[in-house]
Amino acid sequence: MRSLDLEVFADIKLHDIPTTVGRAARVLGRQGVRYLNFHAAGGVDMLRAGVEGLAEGARDAGHTAPVPIAVTVLTSDPDAGAFDVRLANAIEAGCGGVVCSVQEIERVHAARPDFVAIVPGVRFADGAVHDQARVGTPESVVLAGGDVLVIGRAVTRADDPRAAAQRLSDAIVNALTGD
Repeated sequence: MRSLDLEVFADIKLHDIPTTVGRAARVLGRQGVRYLNFHAAGGVDMLRAGVEGLAEGARDAGHTAPVPIAVTVLTSDPDAGAFDVRLANAIEAGCGGVVCSVQEIERVHAARPDFVAIVPGVRFADGAVHDQARVGTPESVVLAGGDVLVIGRAVTRADDPRAAAQRLSDAIVNALTGD
């Protein structure tokens, strides 16, 4: 994927003791990932070890500095009560962004305007939500300031994936241009 000039998001959600997370992140950093995520529930020390390992691995291999991402609360969980603590952990540990639902984007950018907000649970208003509890339409995510939209089953499980992808693209463009 990198040879095609694509940015790789390693959606691995590392969560272990700090030493293990740091070592795993170092290996992935050497591979040239652009984004790597860690479960923020692991705490500041674990996140910091991941951030440092990721940066070291990328630097050792001569890659551009990757963006460490903290997963705050899975969008399949209806209770986002831990979000603020996990966002604070991500900031303190030196992450470059978070995975959050559309409902938390404003809080992310209020706390750290430069943070990347990666938003899963993107669904069409008339579509199935599957196992997601906190969802947003493509338009609502874009208008809320989501930086990276995670699109999956809204397209891959559609009767016509090509038409669903086009509908998604049109919705994003219309939201961005005000059409």
